[in-house]
Amino acid sequence: MLKNITFSAEEHHIEKAREKARKHHTNLNKAFRQWLARYAEEEEAAEGYGKLMADLDYAKAGGHFSREELNDR
Repeated sequence: MLKNITFSAEEHHIEKAREKARKHHTNLNKAFRQWLARYAEEEEAAEGYGKLMADLDYAKAGGHFSREELNDR
């Protein structure tokens, strides 16, 4: 369900944002909703990344492998 909100910003920032949105074939309303969704979920994404890195901690990069070792995988 979409709700209306009102916010204030400098007029020149609003105009620049509208121009950028037009260049990306969208509008300021849709661009703001996309930004708001990313902003709201930032911490969850960071936690997910941290968990992924912890899960992949067993992998050690930087080694050199022989042809036989590569083929054994």
